[in-house]
This record gives sequence, structure tokens and C-alpha cells, in this order.
Amino acid sequence: MLSADADGSLADQLIRLSRRLHRAQRQRLEPLGVTPAQARLLGVVAHGTTAPRMADLAARLDVVPRAVTTLIDGLQERQAVRRVPDPANRRVVRIELTDRGRELLHQLRHARREAAEDLLAPLADEQRARLGELLTALDVRQHDHT
Repeated sequence: MLSADADGSLADQLIRLSRRLHRAQRQRLEPLGVTPAQARLLGVVAHGTTAPRMADLAARLDVVPRAVTTLIDGLQERQAVRRVPDPANRRVVRIELTDRGRELLHQLRHARREAAEDLLAPLADEQRARLGELLTALDVRQHDHT
């Protein structure tokens, strides 16, 4: 077991790396005209099997519904998403990804991979594989406790 100082140092390293990755991603998202929050929302919309409700998006993103409305407004202006009525309940609004939204999501994923590649460039293939295993172990463990 590591000492509290060593654990603290690891936490500091993870935070610094996370910030570097976020900064690199933000720089690559900027030319696309998409904020990190909008990118997250597009990803959530794309991963569902059905068009999510606004309330579902707010819950998945852990934000207030008004924040989702603002994000959707910006993405709708860019023709990346559209609001559609729920066929079962016309008072409910669902969010669909448009063709433009799918293309934008593809560009966003490419930008994210480039940012990660820059961060991981100093690592050899074996080191990357090991890091992936370690991060997966941490992620699985986190999900087991939630």
C-alpha cells in the first residue's frame, strides 16, 4: 500500500494530465465552433437507442434543465440537432442528431483522439497498453462503487 504522500502525488499527476488533455481538446474543438459541454451532449444523444428527452439529457450530463436548453439552442443553430415531439406524448420534446450533427461528432472524436495522441506520444506501445489496463481497472472499480 502506498503512503498517503504517494497517493497524493498520484492524484496530483492525474489532475495535471487531465487538465492537459482537456486543454488540448478545447484547442482542437475551438475551430469546430463547439464547446466541450456541447461535445458531451452530442455524444450522449448519439449513444442512445432512441432520441432522449431534455430531462434525460440533463440527468445524464448532471446539469440543470436550463443548461441543456442553452446547449441545445446552440447546437440547433448549427443544425447539429433538432427538437422533435415525442410520438407518445406531444408535450415531451426529444432531441435527434442530424446528419450535420453526426459529421460534427465524427470531427469531434477525431479531435479528441488527436489530443490524446499528443499526450500519449512519449509512451511506447507496451506502456500505452499497460496504461489502458490500469485506467480500465480504475474505471471498472469506480463503476462498482456507484
